[in-house]
Amino acid sequence: MIYFVDDDKSIRELIIYTLNAQGLTAIGFAKPSDFWKAMEQELPSLILLDVMLPEEDGISMLKKIRTKNRWKHIPVIMLTAKGSEFDTILGLDSGADDYVPKPFRMMELLSRIRAQLRRVNSDLVSEQILKMGQLTVNPQKHRVTVQDEEISLTLKEYELLYLLLKNKGIVLSRAQILDRVWGYEFDGESRTVDVHIRTLRQKLKEAGKYVETVRGVGYKLEEKEDDK
Repeated sequence: MIYFVDDDKSIRELIIYTLNAQGLTAIGFAKPSDFWKAMEQELPSLILLDVMLPEEDGISMLKKIRTKNRWKHIPVIMLTAKGSEFDTILGLDSGADDYVPKPFRMMELLSRIRAQLRRVNSDLVSEQILKMGQLTVNPQKHRVTVQDEEISLTLKEYELLYLLLKNKGIVLSRAQILDRVWGYEFDGESRTVDVHIRTLRQKLKEAGKYVETVRGVGYKLEEKEDDK
């Protein structure tokens, strides 16, 4: 199930029709209040969210989604006419998994939706608990701790950390990260990866030091000598 919130009736109906025609069950909402009621009844696999809405804006809605345990791991794609770099960074900083400015090509949107759904459905479960110094990731419980303190991450932040930890000591380029976490090819825009790296470092607190930037190449997770 995909939920789409947009007060523009023509866009909402077009996207819902296209998604359903492609075999993706979707429901549209013109008002945030109707969306919140639906969220209490049934959780979607993905949310498409416009920014400029009546009652409350999409960024405010996104922040609410990311603060509730039952909802915070649902992937959210922002669809908005506000396509400046500032707006993109604001959306990603607020917890969006992807950001698609209007006007967009329908096939590109479908590709990005399917990429997010593949990430959600991919098997990240492993019997082995992954550790690095103060950092522990339990894939079975989808739980991240630093010095036994649980860290709350969005789905994309978790997948990014999981990828780096599974490949600890190995430098991964932005293109590799974008492909393996977001599911689409690198198109020259590295802002998505860079923003998520920055927020991941902040949330990991003391363990944020393990996330290293390799200038001109990408990122890696490396344990420090004093933590070995």
